[in-house]
Amino acid sequence: MGLLFHFSKLFRKKSLKYEDLGKTKLARVLTLLDLTLLGVGSTLGAGAYVLSGKVASQTAGPAIVVSFFVAAVVSVLAGLCYAEFGARVPRTGSAYVYSYITIGEFVAFIIGWNLILEYAIGTASVARAWSANFDSLVQFKISHTLNSTLPMNVPNLAEYPDFFALGLTLLLTALLIIGVKQSSTFNSVFTVINLLVLSYFIICGFFKADAKNWSIDKKDIPPGVDGGNGGFMPFGISGMLSGAATCFYGFVGFDCIATTGEEAKNPEKSIPISIIVSLFIVFIFYFGVSAVLTMMSPYYSLDSEAPLPKVFELAGWPVAKYVIAVGAVLIGAIFPLPRVVYAMAEDRLIFGFLANVSDKLKTPINATIVTGILSGMTALLFDLTELVNMMSIGTLLAYAFVAKCVVILRYKVKAFDTEMIVNESNQGPEMNSDSHSEPFTFKELFRPFTNMPSKRTEQIVIVCSLLLSLCTIILNVLLIYKEKDLNKFGWVTCLLAIFCIIILGLGIIIWCQPQNPDELPFMVPLVPLFPEVSAAINIYLMLKLPNSTWVRFAVWMGLGFLIYFGYGVRKSIEGTSTTKKLSNSNQNQVQEMSCDTTYL
Repeated sequence: MGLLFHFSKLFRKKSLKYEDLGKTKLARVLTLLDLTLLGVGSTLGAGAYVLSGKVASQTAGPAIVVSFFVAAVVSVLAGLCYAEFGARVPRTGSAYVYSYITIGEFVAFIIGWNLILEYAIGTASVARAWSANFDSLVQFKISHTLNSTLPMNVPNLAEYPDFFALGLTLLLTALLIIGVKQSSTFNSVFTVINLLVLSYFIICGFFKADAKNWSIDKKDIPPGVDGGNGGFMPFGISGMLSGAATCFYGFVGFDCIATTGEEAKNPEKSIPISIIVSLFIVFIFYFGVSAVLTMMSPYYSLDSEAPLPKVFELAGWPVAKYVIAVGAVLIGAIFPLPRVVYAMAEDRLIFGFLANVSDKLKTPINATIVTGILSGMTALLFDLTELVNMMSIGTLLAYAFVAKCVVILRYKVKAFDTEMIVNESNQGPEMNSDSHSEPFTFKELFRPFTNMPSKRTEQIVIVCSLLLSLCTIILNVLLIYKEKDLNKFGWVTCLLAIFCIIILGLGIIIWCQPQNPDELPFMVPLVPLFPEVSAAINIYLMLKLPNSTWVRFAVWMGLGFLIYFGYGVRKSIEGTSTTKKLSNSNQNQVQEMSCDTTYL
C-alpha cells in the first residue's frame, strides 16, 4: 500500500477554481496584436536566416519548400490543440499547466522540463544566427579571431565561444526584467523590422532567381560535392522528410503565446486567434525565403551559416547583406522561458525561489535572471545544428502530449469548464457515474448506451488512445528503420497493413464515444482525427532525429528527474494541499468520535 501511495503521487492533478482563473500576480496588458507579433517574433528567426540554407544544402535540396510545408501542417495541427487549451485555461505555463490539470503531475513535469529546454535553446539558436549574420558584415573577423585564439575543439560544441551571442542574450534578459509591456513593444518593433527585411529579400531575390536551379542534372554537380541525385528532390523523399523534421524547428515558438494566459487582456479569444494567424504568416515567409534562396543559387553551394547575405553577395548585390543582417529577432524567443519556469516554481515542482515576482515591475525576476544566464551560456558554447535537434525533440514530445490531452478532455465526464476546474483525485462521490451497471459488452465500443459521457466511455477512450499511440510508435519504427523493405511485399508490409487496420479501428471506437457537450470560444475540429494525426506525426519526426540527439535528451531528462524526485515530489503544492486535507479529515473524525464518547 505504501508503494502504491507514493506511485499515486505522480498522477495527482492540479486543482483550480473558475473564480481563480482571472487572478494573477502578473500584469494583464497584452492585446491580440501584441500576441500575434509575439508569436511571429518567437517563430520567424533562425529558421529563415540559417536553417533554410543548412537544410537545402545538406538534406532536402530545393524540396525544402515541401519540407517547410510538411512542418507547417504538423505545426498547424499542434497549434489547433494549443488554441483549444488556451481557450479553456488562460493560465501561465502553456502545455505544462494543461497536462497538469488533465493527466497528472509527473507528465506535467516532463513537459515543463522540455519546454524549458525548448525556449532556452530557441533563444540561444536565434542569438547565434544573429551573431553569424553580423559576423558576415565584418568579413568574418569575429569568427576568425576567436577560432585562432580560443578554439574549443570539443565534439558537439561550437568551434569557438560566441561571446557576441552571450552578450545579446544577457541584454535582452535585462529588458525582460524591466516589464512585460516594454518587452512586448520592443518585440513588436523588431518583428515588424524582421518582416520588412524578409519581404525585401523575397522581392529582390525574385529578380535574381533562376528556375533552372530546381532541376540541376546530376552530372552538373561539381566533383567532390555531395549533391545527391540532382533535380528538385536530390536526396529523395527520405531527405525531404528528414528536412521536415529539422524545418519543424523553424515553427517552434508559437506556443509561447499560450504561456501569456495571465498577461493577455482577453486570453480566451485572443490566444487561439493569434496562434493560427501567426503560424500562417510564418509559413508564408518561410516558403518565400526557401523558394527564392534555392532559385538564386544551386542548393549545394548555399552557405550553411549565413545563407541569405552570402547569396546576395554572390549574385552581385552586396549592399543587400547589410539590410538582411538586422533582421533576426530575439525577444520573442526568450519571452516565454521565465514564464514556464515561474509556473513550475509556483507549483513547487522546481525550486520555489524562482516564483518570486517583483512588486514594482510585475515580472518573475528570479526566473528571468536564471533562465537568461542559462540561455546565454547555451549560446556561448553549443553548435547551432546540435541546438536545433535538441530543441526539436523536446518540442515534439510536448506537442504530442498536448494533442493527447485534447482527446482525453473531449471525452471526459467532467472536463474543466466554466464552472470549476477540480482535482479529481480529491473529489468525493462521483457526480457522473455510469447509469448502466450491466457487464461490459463489445457492442458498447461502437454503440454506447448513453449520449452523454460516462466513466465507462471515458475509460474506453483513454485505453484506446493509449493503444493507438503504442501502435503508432511501432508503425513509425517500421517506416523509418525498414524503409528499404517497403518496395517489396513481405513481412514488413504485412505488419504495416495490420497496424494500419488496428489504428483505424481504434480511431473509429474513439469517434463513436459521446463527447463532453461544453462549449468553448475555440474547439479543435474533427476530434479525434486531428489531434491523433498530430500526435502520430510528432512521434514520427522525433524518431527521424539522430541517435546522438536522443542520448543528449536522455541526459537532460536525467537531470530533470533528479530535481523532481529529490525536490518536487515532496514540495509540490498539490501534494501539500492533499496532505492538509487528509489531516483535517482525520481531525474531524477524531472530534466526531470524541463527541460520541462524551454523549455516551
